Amino acid sequence: MSGYATGPEAGELTFAALPPVRGGAFTRTWWGRAWLKALEDTALDGQQVKEGRRHARAGAVGAVSVRPGRITAVVQDRDGTAYRSDVLVRVLGDEEWDRLLDLAVDSAGHIAALLDHEMPPHLVEDAAAVGVDLLPGIGDLDPECGCEAWDHCPHTAALCHQFARILDEDPFVLLLVRGRGQRAVVDALQERSAARAGGGDAAGGPGDAGDGGGPRGVSAAEAYALRDILPPLPPVPVPAPGPGEPPSLDTETDPEPGVEPAALEFLAGDAAARAHRLLGELLAGRPAPAPAAGLTVGEDAVRLAAARPPSWVAGRLAARTGRSRAGLDAGARAWRWGGAAALAVLEESWTPGEEALDRAAARLAEAWEDGERPELSRSGAHWTAVGPGAQLRLGEDGRWWPYRRGAGGWEPVGPADRDPAAALTAATAADAERED
Repeated sequence: MSGYATGPEAGELTFAALPPVRGGAFTRTWWGRAWLKALEDTALDGQQVKEGRRHARAGAVGAVSVRPGRITAVVQDRDGTAYRSDVLVRVLGDEEWDRLLDLAVDSAGHIAALLDHEMPPHLVEDAAAVGVDLLPGIGDLDPECGCEAWDHCPHTAALCHQFARILDEDPFVLLLVRGRGQRAVVDALQERSAARAGGGDAAGGPGDAGDGGGPRGVSAAEAYALRDILPPLPPVPVPAPGPGEPPSLDTETDPEPGVEPAALEFLAGDAAARAHRLLGELLAGRPAPAPAAGLTVGEDAVRLAAARPPSWVAGRLAARTGRSRAGLDAGARAWRWGGAAALAVLEESWTPGEEALDRAAARLAEAWEDGERPELSRSGAHWTAVGPGAQLRLGEDGRWWPYRRGAGGWEPVGPADRDPAAALTAATAADAERED
């Protein structure tokens, strides 16, 4: 979209011809759609509107000139004949502009949106409530065309469609066609805002600094004192004791093929439980755990299994991910100790650098008195205690995980620890408990 200002104080804007439109909606904003709705409601012949849309899609509309009360462009017919087309719109009177600007100044959101080239919907609604119509209504778009049609023709309809595309990019053009350009509107808003801040009007009075330097402002002490009139913050909400029951999907209507209501109920309950847990941790001031985003299908299946679902769900999760039930159970135990990182230590292997292993060996040597440190055999990132069924596994993040030998192989028995001696103590303690 390329527009350039012409005329005094940007009282006229000209927009270069736009490329053809290939499929899809003609406009994407609510104010653009409202403009086209006014065209459809005004034109007596809907076929002319459709023909105009085809003209606009084909790129038959030339540069569009916009000035207060009038939109102008040259539109080419299918046979190449060019027609000057105009659409006339009623401009707002000074009293209407005063009401509109006062409404905008009353809302910081309105001002921020307008200065950011947005057209706030509530401004349009509030303006309409006091009798100021920004968007055109029925009969507000008056056509004039060189083809001498007395109603909207394909040329003026094409111009209206092209103007809707322009409105998508710059809603201030709507204010220009209603009588005032962007600079005039912004200046008036700033003038009114300054007068409000100074407690008087822009022409002079209590709001003036007395030396022509602008509004007097508010002292720091006065601003600080205003804190006493602010309402107190609401109390921290108390979460419910539990997430509640998931919705029942048992209806008389058969589900679509491939949709399993019981599985959906389980997933809904899992999502509710996670949301309730996160809310409780946030309200308690504890750091929230990392979200379960970016997981593979296999990792997410293990995450679900870690929540101890019904047996039929666990069986489905194992079958769909190619795991045995024992393998899924082991993965779920690892997940409960440390999420995806713990699962990776259980199922994946890697070769740590010698420097990391040397540091771990030194830390182990410092943790016991001479002759008391258990003998360890090292195989890559796995250090196994000789004798007791205990093992350490080094993760790629530098933490150590305690493992013990179970009936189905090595299984995690606790969270990770930066101290390999503490992790080995946890592993041997777990092994001793298992023997007891």
